Amino acid sequence: MPTNFLRDRNQAVAPDQAESRRRATQPKDRRILITIGRVKLRAQLLDTPTADRIWRALPLHSKAEPWGQAIHFETPLESGRERSARQLATLGDIYFWVDDDRIIIVFGKTPISRPGELRLPRPCNLWARALDDVGVLKAVRPGEKVSVTSATD
Repeated sequence: MPTNFLRDRNQAVAPDQAESRRRATQPKDRRILITIGRVKLRAQLLDTPTADRIWRALPLHSKAEPWGQAIHFETPLESGRERSARQLATLGDIYFWVDDDRIIIVFGKTPISRPGELRLPRPCNLWARALDDVGVLKAVRPGEKVSVTSATD
């Protein structure tokens, strides 16, 4: 058997080609629906490794835990901290708390926020943006069931 044929088939794909192939296989409009009790929140996934992991793992189910004016919940996922991880949150952004494998959504001041800021417990990966007002999360009670599902259907 000619070895050139095997070499051509097994050649490593350049990183930029692998990235373009990965993006070509992803849906262009990755939206999710986060349901916590009776509260529903739609979100648009960003183009990040954490968002990719979460998208592949859907649906997710958990229980809500409030922390000041933030809701977080456990996931079965693990993700490393991305270079763009941040500790100061922006209203409407959805983060992955790397140290505790949790999704966290801030809708106001957290217990460690300083005046004029929304502070996360640790640097967290930004992976989605809410399409609806995150203020609806004020109605969430501890222990309510959480589901994160694809909303692109």
